[in-house]
Amino acid sequence: MIVLMLGACVPPPIERASDRGPQIPPPPIVTQEAPPADRPPPDRLPPAAPPPRPAWEARPVTPDARKVRAQDYYVRPGDTLRGVANFTGAGSEAIARANGLTPPYVLRLDQKLVIPAGRYHLVRAGETGIAIARAYGVPWAQVVEANALAEPYVLRAGQRILIPRGGPMSPAERARAFALDIEDIVTGGEPALAANANPVAPAPTARRVLPPEASVAAPSRFVGGFGWPVEGRIVSRFGPGASGERQNGIKIAVPLRTPVLATADGVVSYTGSGVKGLGGIVIVRHGDGWSSIYGHVGEILVQRGQAVKRGQAVALSGDSGFAAQPELHFELRKGRVPVNPVAELPGR
Repeated sequence: MIVLMLGACVPPPIERASDRGPQIPPPPIVTQEAPPADRPPPDRLPPAAPPPRPAWEARPVTPDARKVRAQDYYVRPGDTLRGVANFTGAGSEAIARANGLTPPYVLRLDQKLVIPAGRYHLVRAGETGIAIARAYGVPWAQVVEANALAEPYVLRAGQRILIPRGGPMSPAERARAFALDIEDIVTGGEPALAANANPVAPAPTARRVLPPEASVAAPSRFVGGFGWPVEGRIVSRFGPGASGERQNGIKIAVPLRTPVLATADGVVSYTGSGVKGLGGIVIVRHGDGWSSIYGHVGEILVQRGQAVKRGQAVALSGDSGFAAQPELHFELRKGRVPVNPVAELPGR
């Protein structure tokens, strides 16, 4: 059994490159228009309250998967797909895929169903994909593939998911399995919904702080287009880097404390510093599978579950994480796939 070490209640401070050298006062912010007299400019807005521990730390998972042998099952009177899954211990989605069943999953009396073998974890309310993967020492991306999970990547209590059986892992492989990346948070960061529960409706301000176990309702449809999050020079482009590493976004050089603007309407799904190298991070979901990611920020102005509008300040830029200079890391993703932001943003 793998023991998950919970982090402290207050997230660690974001390391800044400026902390490693002389403190230089930030240059003045140039804005195109003055804010209303009763509202401070974005660079003077108060930071959002520190977020609670993410759900994958606050809600640990016990690795008690049930081993199911390959077998045939013949449908009895009154059987449903969920009932067959509960009886055999396999996942209803796995049974449906193995037998070519499609919604509404109508079963016929005496129909033969192939029950696929494997280890199946019964999801409890509040559990996240990240915590489930960590409990079994398997990368979450492998669980996503094994279960053909898709948007909106929200698990439900009572669902049984197949846990891939990995071989022996070296210390380096185990460390990689526990290291978070953006894909993990986008696809495995939302807590499982309890039976008959609905996600929490978005809030208009950062005053509400959601508990870790609350699941956030993402927009169902993408509205409008994307806008530039900051104005500045692109210093790192999407795709293969000079040293062979792949860049899943772009980096834009900007002065410290430049307002970072939401690229489109959406709902904040994550704030924190859980991805190595990216420092302070804000993730916004926009509907139709689109997500935007803002990294290396120095100050976060929004909370998880907050509704934001295109052009609204979600953070102030910084040099946190492994930033080479004051800059913004900016990504767009369609589902799990990184998309070149420059191709989606208006020309300039």
